[in-house]
Amino acid sequence: MVHYNASLEDTEFYKLQRRVVLRNCGVIDPESIDEYIAVDGYAALGKALTSMTPAQVVDEIKASGLRGRGGGGFPTGMKWSFTAAQNNPVKYVVCNADEGDPGAFMDRSVLEGDPHCIIEGMALCGYATGAHEGYVYVRAEYPIAVKRLGKAIEDARAYGLLGKDIFGSGFDFDLYLRLGAGAFVCGEETALMTSIEGNRGEPRPRPPYPAVSGLFKKPTTENNVETFANVAQIILNGADWFASVGTERSKGTKVFALGGKINNTGLVEVPMGTTLRQIVEVVGGGIPNGKHFKAAQTGGPSGGCIPASMIDIEIDYDNLVAQGAMMGSGGMIIMDEDTCMVDIAKFFLQFTVDESCGKCTACRIGTKRLYELLEKITDGKGTLEDLDTMETLCRYIKDNSLCGLGQTAPNPVLSTYSRFPEEYKAHVVDKKCPAGVCKSLLTYVIDPEKCKGCTACARVCPVGAISGTVKEPHVIDAAKCIKCGSCMERCKFGAISKK
Repeated sequence: MVHYNASLEDTEFYKLQRRVVLRNCGVIDPESIDEYIAVDGYAALGKALTSMTPAQVVDEIKASGLRGRGGGGFPTGMKWSFTAAQNNPVKYVVCNADEGDPGAFMDRSVLEGDPHCIIEGMALCGYATGAHEGYVYVRAEYPIAVKRLGKAIEDARAYGLLGKDIFGSGFDFDLYLRLGAGAFVCGEETALMTSIEGNRGEPRPRPPYPAVSGLFKKPTTENNVETFANVAQIILNGADWFASVGTERSKGTKVFALGGKINNTGLVEVPMGTTLRQIVEVVGGGIPNGKHFKAAQTGGPSGGCIPASMIDIEIDYDNLVAQGAMMGSGGMIIMDEDTCMVDIAKFFLQFTVDESCGKCTACRIGTKRLYELLEKITDGKGTLEDLDTMETLCRYIKDNSLCGLGQTAPNPVLSTYSRFPEEYKAHVVDKKCPAGVCKSLLTYVIDPEKCKGCTACARVCPVGAISGTVKEPHVIDAAKCIKCGSCMERCKFGAISKK
């Protein structure tokens, strides 16, 4: 038997990671408030309520440089100060746990593994902004997260950490859960608040911004799960401690859901400023099967792609935006040489077409027309004029959509087109898919010199498109072939290829 004594920090996957948000996940029992308290849980809330004024809490968050981890990266302390400045006896705190990006599961993991850190962060926000009530909007597809968060709220109430006169300070604060039905648009703050109010989840025009008129038309502070998960640690350890990590304008760490064509998939938490190369080659363990890194899609359907030529880019808010991408909530999909960038853009666009609430014409109709253009291109029916139309339509949708969903929907198309224009042109001019992904542009052929006539390909073909006799080269009838790829998978001699 082999015994391994190395710590997690000594493994390649964890070597560059620094856990702040995920510090307790997998370490404590998420259903035990006592275990959370044993690792300094609620100490930050006690410190704030007994020795700091609300204004000092806001100033500490400002000084830390914490930016919203939900997508746009707006300075958290500044957002809190806007709500705090409102002269209204009724204010709210809202946690956006409606995680909808394909391949993203950061919020889910925190809610399931460390629910009390969200409660503490929201209570601190309530104290800082003058709110006495909060709502966690979490999607119903996360039943374990809902169960554990519900228990954590009940336990916090039982311990006097929620409710009336917390820590004898005279501060009252309570939390409630609201379940979402999985609408991606409800990740947008005004749509989320509309849904909490019991209405159809559709965005509202801004201004007025939520800090002035948000939930139930009252001043409201909205942040996502990862943002609130940082708050208690900042108050407990100080703004300088948090600001010592990261880059000049992007402080702290960022959690990414690393997926796609990468050896090590899963949640990673790295300091801001870590390079894409370090994430791919060290944390992610490189690309499987000896393939080459082609691009990384950051920010999900609202983001953009970073090509291999920019693999040494430092990952932070401003660097990504400057390159036509965005941090988003933290999805990071790695692509290799076998990925078709036109197909990837179409995949993300189909998602936003399905998730559009339909309230504004630019998004409801524009994204559908844009998707139809991409379908035309991947079907081999596109023209160079279609590429011009595609780019114009992208700009129109960005400029005229009501909310962030529509405004960012064209990003995957624009970023892939700007970084990989030759792939788009190959689809419309040569009627070829360089990556061999788009079925309408593929032809499967058998190399007669490599074919041994074993008949394995013919036996697996579901439509009888392959003919030939035993020990003689076989041929594929292109008219019958449905391009399922079964023959290529079954061939042991590498005789079948895509053209």
